[in-house]
Amino acid sequence: MNESPDTAMNQSYRCRDCGSEVGFRSRRRTLTERFILPLLLLQPVRCGECFRRDYRLIFTPVRDRLSDAPRMMPGKQPAPTSNRNVA
Repeated sequence: MNESPDTAMNQSYRCRDCGSEVGFRSRRRTLTERFILPLLLLQPVRCGECFRRDYRLIFTPVRDRLSDAPRMMPGKQPAPTSNRNVA
């Protein structure tokens, strides 16, 4: 074991299932994930390739969550592009 403590805490993400190096933060679902995992310095992470969900140290560099697709507000119409009436 030639790893220093700093190296062990800053390891890059690698999926244990498919070996991908692309990981995203995942939402915390349960009370345990919201309150217990931070005490253990863990966060939920999802693989970008196979979508496996796992827990990793908060020091592991991963990408932010992909934002949800923009949702249309009910009753709101899109703004007209011009004021001209075209037949």
